[in-house]
Amino acid sequence: MRIITGKYKGRHFEVPRSFKARPTTDFAKENLFNVLRGYLDFEGARALDLFSGTGSITLELLSRGCSHVVAVERDPFHYRVIEEFLHRLGDENAVPVRGDVFKFLNACHEQYDLIFADPPYILPNIPDLPDLVLERDLLLPNGIFVLEHGKRDNFESHPRFLEHRQYGSVNFSLFQ
Repeated sequence: MRIITGKYKGRHFEVPRSFKARPTTDFAKENLFNVLRGYLDFEGARALDLFSGTGSITLELLSRGCSHVVAVERDPFHYRVIEEFLHRLGDENAVPVRGDVFKFLNACHEQYDLIFADPPYILPNIPDLPDLVLERDLLLPNGIFVLEHGKRDNFESHPRFLEHRQYGSVNFSLFQ
């Protein structure tokens, strides 16, 4: 896994072979961040990375200048890997949280410029995530919520839907 651009551009992190998560591909990640540049300035932004997995998105957000990134991951092994990657990076602007994303969202009172969620594609309540995030008022004005999902999910009829992007088998729906 590598950081694509920013102050940590080119840094590589070896994901253990026993890792169970499906990391966002570099191709999809690079294209998504190119799209997001049109919506927000990463420098000084506050971000929330839900279902963090490898921490790839968190690392990319830090590299691009986010001042505060919260990474939420339930799996204890994945959480420890994220902690190790953040330790190796030496950036103090990230807060890893080990816990259930849905409980975290229900208890969260912070607001963010960007919220990114990459749940397991088989998660049955993926369709509930946009409403859960948007109705809790977790986005700052003009903030963006990005949901990575499989091809079976379609959010185009959601009232706060912005756009859909597909890169290979990876789908992103953006909301504001």
